[in-house]
Amino acid sequence: MQNISAGLVAGFIATVVLSALMIVKGMMGVMPELDVAAMIGNMMGSSVAVGWIVHFMIGTIAWGVGFALLYGLIPGGNAVVKGIVFGVAAWLGMMIIVMPMAGAGLFGMNLGVMAPIMTLVLHIIFGAALGGVYQMRANLPLAH
Repeated sequence: MQNISAGLVAGFIATVVLSALMIVKGMMGVMPELDVAAMIGNMMGSSVAVGWIVHFMIGTIAWGVGFALLYGLIPGGNAVVKGIVFGVAAWLGMMIIVMPMAGAGLFGMNLGVMAPIMTLVLHIIFGAALGGVYQMRANLPLAH
Protein backbone atom coordinates (compact mmCIF):
# COMPACT_ATOMS: atom_id res chain seq x y z
CA MET A 1 0.00 0.00 0.00
CA GLN A 2 2.95 2.31 0.57
CA ASN A 3 3.76 2.31 -3.15
CA ILE A 4 0.21 3.29 -4.11
CA SER A 5 0.23 6.17 -1.64
CA ALA A 6 3.70 7.17 -2.88
CA GLY A 7 2.30 7.11 -6.41
CA LEU A 8 -0.64 9.32 -5.44
CA VAL A 9 1.61 11.88 -3.77
CA ALA A 10 4.09 11.77 -6.65
CA GLY A 11 1.31 12.10 -9.22
CA PHE A 12 -0.20 15.09 -7.42
CA ILE A 13 3.13 16.93 -7.01
CA ALA A 14 4.17 16.19 -10.60
CA THR A 15 0.80 17.53 -11.75
CA VAL A 16 1.33 20.69 -9.70
CA VAL A 17 4.73 21.15 -11.39
CA LEU A 18 3.25 20.50 -14.84
CA SER A 19 0.32 22.84 -14.16
CA ALA A 20 2.58 25.65 -12.97
CA LEU A 21 4.59 25.34 -16.18
CA MET A 22 1.39 25.34 -18.24
CA ILE A 23 0.22 28.52 -16.49
CA VAL A 24 3.60 30.24 -16.97
CA LYS A 25 3.61 29.17 -20.63
CA GLY A 26 0.20 30.77 -21.07
CA MET A 27 1.20 33.95 -19.21
CA MET A 28 4.21 34.30 -21.49
CA GLY A 29 1.96 34.01 -24.53
CA VAL A 30 3.64 30.79 -25.66
CA MET A 31 1.16 28.64 -27.55
CA PRO A 32 -1.99 30.00 -25.89
CA GLU A 33 -4.00 27.73 -28.15
CA LEU A 34 -2.51 24.76 -26.28
CA ASP A 35 -4.69 24.99 -23.16
CA VAL A 36 -5.08 21.43 -21.90
CA ALA A 37 -7.55 22.28 -19.13
CA ALA A 38 -9.79 24.11 -21.61
CA MET A 39 -9.49 21.20 -24.06
CA ILE A 40 -10.53 18.70 -21.37
CA GLY A 41 -13.40 20.93 -20.24
CA ASN A 42 -14.61 21.34 -23.84
CA MET A 43 -14.39 17.60 -24.49
CA MET A 44 -16.65 17.09 -21.47
CA GLY A 45 -19.01 19.88 -22.50
CA SER A 46 -18.05 21.75 -19.36
CA SER A 47 -15.91 24.60 -18.04
CA VAL A 48 -12.18 25.18 -17.76
CA ALA A 49 -12.52 24.70 -13.99
CA VAL A 50 -13.85 21.18 -14.55
CA GLY A 51 -11.02 20.65 -17.03
CA TRP A 52 -8.50 21.56 -14.31
CA ILE A 53 -10.13 19.15 -11.84
CA VAL A 54 -10.07 16.32 -14.37
CA HIS A 55 -6.47 17.20 -15.30
CA PHE A 56 -5.47 16.83 -11.63
CA MET A 57 -7.44 13.60 -11.26
CA ILE A 58 -5.71 12.11 -14.30
CA GLY A 59 -2.24 13.21 -13.15
CA THR A 60 -2.75 12.14 -9.54
CA ILE A 61 -4.83 9.01 -9.80
CA ALA A 62 -4.32 7.56 -13.29
CA TRP A 63 -0.67 8.48 -13.79
CA GLY A 64 0.43 8.41 -10.14
CA VAL A 65 -1.15 5.06 -9.33
CA GLY A 66 -0.33 3.70 -12.79
CA PHE A 67 3.33 4.56 -12.27
CA ALA A 68 3.35 2.85 -8.86
CA LEU A 69 1.70 -0.30 -10.22
CA LEU A 70 3.91 -0.50 -13.33
CA TYR A 71 7.12 0.67 -11.66
CA GLY A 72 8.87 -2.72 -11.84
CA LEU A 73 8.06 -3.12 -15.54
CA ILE A 74 9.20 0.32 -16.70
CA PRO A 75 12.73 0.37 -18.13
CA GLY A 76 15.33 2.58 -16.46
CA GLY A 77 18.02 2.42 -13.82
CA ASN A 78 16.30 4.63 -11.25
CA ALA A 79 12.93 6.19 -10.48
CA VAL A 80 13.64 9.47 -12.30
CA VAL A 81 14.57 7.69 -15.54
CA LYS A 82 11.54 5.39 -15.14
CA GLY A 83 9.40 8.48 -14.60
CA ILE A 84 10.69 10.08 -17.78
CA VAL A 85 10.01 6.87 -19.75
CA PHE A 86 6.50 6.78 -18.24
CA GLY A 87 5.97 10.47 -19.05
CA VAL A 88 6.96 9.92 -22.67
CA ALA A 89 4.53 6.96 -22.87
CA ALA A 90 1.76 9.17 -21.42
CA TRP A 91 2.65 11.85 -23.97
CA LEU A 92 2.40 9.33 -26.81
CA GLY A 93 -1.05 8.27 -25.59
CA MET A 94 -2.11 11.90 -25.42
CA MET A 95 -0.84 12.55 -28.93
CA ILE A 96 -2.56 9.60 -30.62
CA ILE A 97 -5.75 9.35 -28.55
CA VAL A 98 -6.60 12.54 -26.63
CA MET A 99 -5.47 15.19 -29.12
CA PRO A 100 -7.55 13.74 -32.00
CA MET A 101 -10.55 13.37 -29.65
CA ALA A 102 -10.15 17.04 -28.68
CA GLY A 103 -10.17 18.07 -32.35
CA ALA A 104 -6.49 19.00 -32.35
CA GLY A 105 -5.55 16.24 -34.80
CA LEU A 106 -2.98 13.47 -34.56
CA PHE A 107 -0.06 14.70 -32.43
CA GLY A 108 -1.96 17.98 -32.00
CA MET A 109 -0.77 19.12 -35.41
CA ASN A 110 -3.89 21.26 -35.92
CA LEU A 111 -2.33 23.50 -33.24
CA GLY A 112 0.97 23.71 -35.13
CA VAL A 113 4.28 21.87 -35.10
CA MET A 114 5.19 23.26 -31.67
CA ALA A 115 2.28 21.42 -29.99
CA PRO A 116 3.90 17.96 -29.92
CA ILE A 117 7.29 19.44 -29.02
CA MET A 118 5.92 21.59 -26.18
CA THR A 119 3.81 18.77 -24.78
CA LEU A 120 6.74 16.34 -24.98
CA VAL A 121 8.96 18.70 -22.97
CA LEU A 122 6.19 19.15 -20.40
CA HIS A 123 5.66 15.38 -20.12
CA ILE A 124 9.40 14.77 -19.68
CA ILE A 125 9.42 17.29 -16.81
CA PHE A 126 6.25 15.71 -15.39
CA GLY A 127 7.87 12.26 -15.56
CA ALA A 128 11.08 13.42 -13.91
CA ALA A 129 9.09 15.03 -11.08
CA LEU A 130 6.87 11.93 -10.80
CA GLY A 131 9.86 9.61 -10.54
CA GLY A 132 11.82 11.84 -8.18
CA VAL A 133 8.97 12.28 -5.72
CA TYR A 134 8.03 8.61 -5.99
CA GLN A 135 11.61 7.63 -5.19
CA MET A 136 11.59 9.78 -2.06
CA ARG A 137 8.11 8.70 -0.89
CA ALA A 138 8.71 4.99 -1.53
CA ASN A 139 12.18 5.17 0.08
CA LEU A 140 13.85 3.72 -3.00
CA PRO A 141 17.62 3.75 -3.48
CA LEU A 142 19.04 6.24 -5.99
CA ALA A 143 19.88 3.41 -8.43
CA HIS A 144 19.49 -0.32 -8.59
